[in-house]
Amino acid sequence: MTSTGPSGGRGADARDQHDRVAVAPPAQGADPVATLTAIVADLTELVAGARSGPLGGGTLKVPRDQLVALVDELREAVPHQLDEADRVLEDADRVLGEAQAQAEDVLSTARARAIELVQREQVVAQAQARAAQVVAAAEADAARIRQDADDYCDRRLAMLEDVLEQAGAQVRAGRERLVERALDRSAEGAD
Repeated sequence: MTSTGPSGGRGADARDQHDRVAVAPPAQGADPVATLTAIVADLTELVAGARSGPLGGGTLKVPRDQLVALVDELREAVPHQLDEADRVLEDADRVLGEAQAQAEDVLSTARARAIELVQREQVVAQAQARAAQVVAAAEADAARIRQDADDYCDRRLAMLEDVLEQAGAQVRAGRERLVERALDRSAEGAD
């Protein structure tokens, strides 16, 4: 948490530990997992430092402006993550489209060359054999290009999946910590 001074008002001395959170939009190019992790850490720190509410029962007094600011940060960061996922998918589609177009160009060129060879050669059998080799090589190249494009798309999607799984795991861990604290406070109150 970034400190900007005491929160002021009644009981300000007791609340000096609840410094304001400086809210800044995620930096361009920032690591998406680190951004979400930082926001979850700030939320956890805010709740961990909160005083128990007057009603007990696990209620906490959390500075509203800090909580709203952190929730706003989450609300802003998650769409950035989804936008990044959309960009990855669009990039993968573009690469796949280019690879398919290139494969079609290779096949078209190979077929044209095969036809040309057949027309030029005096021995039809030799021309047909050569044409078959050229087409087979072109088809192998096209298959390789398609496979490379699929591999690229798979790697990018796997990276995105890892980012989203890590973010989900961090959110779950933060929520579990909050539940454990509430149970600890309930147990302390029962004593």
